Amino acid sequence: MFLARVEGSVVSTKKEASMNGRKLLLLRPQLVDEKDPTKFRSGANTIIAVDTMGAGIGELVMFCQGSSARLAGGMKDAPVDAVIIGIVDSVDVLGKEIFNART
Repeated sequence: MFLARVEGSVVSTKKEASMNGRKLLLLRPQLVDEKDPTKFRSGANTIIAVDTMGAGIGELVMFCQGSSARLAGGMKDAPVDAVIIGIVDSVDVLGKEIFNART
C-alpha cells in the first residue's frame, strides 16, 4: 500500500467496458521526507487510480497497485493497476503526527 494526494480527476468516455461507471482520480504519491521525517515530499510521478472510496481532490488516500489492486471489491475482472482503498484520517511517524485530516 502507498499514500498519495488526490490531485485531479480523469474522464474517459471511451474505455474498456468493465471500466464503465468507475471514477478515475489522478494521484501524486506522498513519501516521508528522509531529511525531515515530520513532513511529506511529493513523488515525481502521477498515477491514475480507480476510486472505490468516494475520495475527493486534496484528500490523502491509501492505494495499492498491481495484482493487489485487482483484489479490491469488484476489480477482479477489470484491467486496473491502481485502486484507492482508503481515505486517510491521520499519519504518525516516529511518534509524531505529521498529517491529520481534521486540521
